[in-house]
Order: sequence, then C-alpha cells, then structure tokens
Amino acid sequence: MAVLFSNESDILRKMRLIEWLKAELITHIGQLYQAMAKNSEQAISDGLAAVVVSCYILARRLGIGFDSLDKAILQKVEQDIKKEREVEKWFGDSSEYQRHLRKKG
Repeated sequence: MAVLFSNESDILRKMRLIEWLKAELITHIGQLYQAMAKNSEQAISDGLAAVVVSCYILARRLGIGFDSLDKAILQKVEQDIKKEREVEKWFGDSSEYQRHLRKKG
C-alpha cells in the first residue's frame, strides 16, 4: 500500500491532504460541540482553538496566505458591524473583536 502512495502525483497528494484537512475540521467542530455539552471552559477553548488553526491551515493549502485570511476576517468583522447583526447590536462583540485585531496588528 505504501508503494501506491509513493507513486502518487503531487497534485493528488495535495488533494488528499485538503480532503483530510476538511475532515479534521469537521472532527474538531464535533469535539467543540461535545465540549460545550460538558460545559468545560478549557475543553471549549481547546476546541475553538483547534477549529481556528484548522481553518488557517486549510486556507493555506487552498492558496490563501495567513495575512490574506487575517485581512478577510477583519473585513468580515467590519461588514458585520455595518450590518448591525444581533450579536453586535446586543453585545458589541464584533466591535470588541475588531479592537482586539487592530491592537494585535
């Protein structure tokens, strides 16, 4: 079996990796749901971190650099603020996250 995979083209290997990363992301989301059901702050934090890291790695494999993803996230947050989504109107979460991102940058 290892011989078969060693003969794979680079494109096929990259496609397999992307599929694996997508499955890993879904697994992390499932683990996050389990952590929320247990109501464990540490497990929820770990689950959220795993989802975020998986998204960044998947983006990179899809040709989107970390900086580009960061910019897209900031733009999305700004759009959410302008649209006055409920989470923003009620709690100001998007504005708070925008301040956090700008402070880091």
